[in-house]
This record gives sequence, structure tokens and C-alpha cells, in this order.
Amino acid sequence: MSDQDQDQERLFDSARRLLEGGKDGRDDQAFEAAHPSDIAAILQHLPLEQQVVLFRRLSAERAGDVLPALDDTTLLALVRALDEVEVSRILDEMPPEHAADVVKELPRDEAEKILDLMEEEHSEDVQEVLEYPEHSAGRLMSPDFVAVREDATVEEAIKHIRDSVASERAFELYVVDSHRHLVGTVPLRRLLIADPATAVLAIRDENVVSVPTGLDQEEVARVVAKYDLVAVPVVDGRHHLVGTISADDVVDIVGEEATEDIFRMAGSDAAELERRSPPQIALMRLPWVMATLIIELGAGAVIHYFDQTLGKVILLASFMPVIQAISGNTGLQSVTMVVRGLATGQVQLSRWWEPLRRQVQTSSILGGVCALVVGSVGWLWHSAAFALVVAVSMFTSVNLSGFAGTMIPMLSKRLGFDPAITAGPFETALQDVLGVTIFLSLATALLHWIS
Repeated sequence: MSDQDQDQERLFDSARRLLEGGKDGRDDQAFEAAHPSDIAAILQHLPLEQQVVLFRRLSAERAGDVLPALDDTTLLALVRALDEVEVSRILDEMPPEHAADVVKELPRDEAEKILDLMEEEHSEDVQEVLEYPEHSAGRLMSPDFVAVREDATVEEAIKHIRDSVASERAFELYVVDSHRHLVGTVPLRRLLIADPATAVLAIRDENVVSVPTGLDQEEVARVVAKYDLVAVPVVDGRHHLVGTISADDVVDIVGEEATEDIFRMAGSDAAELERRSPPQIALMRLPWVMATLIIELGAGAVIHYFDQTLGKVILLASFMPVIQAISGNTGLQSVTMVVRGLATGQVQLSRWWEPLRRQVQTSSILGGVCALVVGSVGWLWHSAAFALVVAVSMFTSVNLSGFAGTMIPMLSKRLGFDPAITAGPFETALQDVLGVTIFLSLATALLHWIS
């Protein structure tokens, strides 16, 4: 058992004793001092009544650290079980961007009551964050940052940092002009070794990478990764510095977006794991299942159309699932790579031919190898003409599947749809129809030589 597992086990024992009415102050201290994520993990596996009992034993500051670590379902239930005054007191201890994440989960009336009970200045900060679109840089940013005027000296800048930065919070020193326009940054090392009388303007970096408030959070993550930033400044439409986004927030974004893409490629939604009932999950999946069903019925219609061919050469039926499976697998691999490439910026719509060219080359190799294998088996089991039918069908289906798996996500993106939603289920079903059509059409054309 790892040290982390042992710590978690000890924390669970402390929580159990507290729930049983234990009076040992060491249990309270252990629970208060534990990492917020560990506390959240324990709360999420307890009934609501016990969650409330343990949560109320935390200080307001610690409770404010724990709330963002809870899943949406647990958070909403816990907040609703607490008194509105308690919730407002906890939110006052939280950074505005984290408090906004809690408030947005609440019904409008309840959210407004809690905002009214909060400290006025902090409540205004939270409401300002909520005005930005969801999943945008403005919603993600922290309005707490350290900035100095460009005419300040190094000595004044260091004093300002000491006076304004909390010891536990990472920061960057930003330089603004008299109108609060972002005009530069100063690395901490450079600030510390510079002459105290030197103007900050003289040692700043002018080329600042920043993001606008309306930029999608996925694009923010891409910017941070591209330029290896610890934090990225956020500016409004007039280039005023309004906040910062730290790297730890970006790590969360990457995980969320990757999970979301994977679920959508399956025609599903990550949210269903934690806050939807089985009937709701079924209704959410039903449109994609029905769309796939209708397309697959097209494959059934094709098979019915060629039933005379199948009646004369029943061995064709043995190779149909092989061709469908291999071509479908090739297409799904292509979809996965392109969807992920679009998300990370490695695939650019303006240079669509590059991934397509690579995929054509790759599919030709895969199709050639698979065609050689099934053709050899077809020759052993039947004849040379039969081998030609299955080999050509396999090669053609694999290449068409690779082409479709590359182009469908890019076309979806160009038309404004989410490629993770449209590409997966439809591409697989479409390849089944195309594979069967190509195979049985070619078999019918050469029926004289294979029957």
C-alpha cells in the first residue's frame, strides 16, 4: 500500500470516529489539515447527512478549498443542504472564479440570495466572472494578479509584491500603463537582481502572450502549452489587464476536454456518469443510436438486394463481417487521430490536405496488407477469381474508410459542428454500408467466374 493510500485510510478512520461522535481533537485536526481532494473523495462516498456533519466541522477557509474538488452532483446536493448564510460565508473565502463555479450550479433564485448575503466587493467580483461566456477565458481567469505601473522602480515593484501577494499563490509581475493596458512582464529573477532604482519599464519583456476574455478554454490550453507558460494574462477588448489563468487550471481543462471528446465520439456525454438517471441517459443516447440504426438498415437493404448473388456463392457471407470490421476499424482510427489533432492544433483546416495525404498513404499500406491476407485465404478456400473479389473489396473499403475518417471530422469542424459528436457513430455505420456495397457489387460483376 502506498503512503497516499495509508494517509487516505487514516483520514477515513478519523472521519468515521467524528461521525460516531468522537471528541478527540486530533481527529478534527487531521480532517482540517488533509488535502482538499482527499476530503472530497471521502465526502463523495458518504450519505448526504454525514457529508453535512463532516463539512460543518471544517473552517470556512478549508471548506472553500474542498467545494471545488467535489463533483457537480455532490456539490449541488451539499450546498442545498447547508444554510444560505453558511454557503455565503464559505464563498467569501473562495477565489471569485471558484465561487462562480459553485454559484452557476444553483437555481437562479437561490444563487441571487447567496450573492446578496456575501460581502459586497466579493459578490461583485463573482458576478463579473459569471458575465463571461461559459468555458471562456473570462470565466476561467482569476481577477487576482500583481501589476505595477510602467513608471515604477524595481524597489517599488518588490514592495508592491510583498504587500499584495498571498504566500500560497503563484504569480507573475505584469506591467501596465496609466490606462491599465498590458505593456509587459518582468521575470522574478530579473526583478530581484536589478538595481532597486531601475525603472521597471527598462527591464520588462515587451512581447507578452495574452488571451482575450472571450477565447474558448480549449484554445487557452493550447496557448499555454505552445509557449510553456506558468500563467497567461487575460485582457479585455481594449487590452486592459483583467485577470490571469494559471497552469494548474489549464491542466484541468485538458483533462475535461479530452474526456468530453472521448465520450462524444461514442455518441455519449461525460456528464451522464455522475448526474443523470438511466432514463435520462437512454434519452440522450437514443438519437445517435437511432441514426446509426437507420444507416445500418441501409446495409441490410444492400444485402437483401444482392441475395441472389449470396445464394449462389454462400462463402461471400463469411467475408462480409471481415471487410466491415477492418474498414470500420481503420476509419475509427482515422477519426480519433483527426479529432484529437483538431483539439490540439496539430491538424489545421487551412492545410487540410496534409493529414489527408498522410492518411491515403497509410491506408494504402494497411489496405494492401489486409487485401493480400484475405485474398490468400479466398484463393485457398475457393478460387483465384474469388480471391480477386475479396482482395479488391478489402483494399477499396479500407482506403475509402481512411479517407472518410479523415475528411468527416474536418468537414464537421468547417461547418460549425463538433467533430467529436458527428464523426464517430456515423463514420462507422457509413463504412459498413460502403464495404458491403463494394464487396457484393464486385462479386455480382464477377459472378460468372466465382459461382
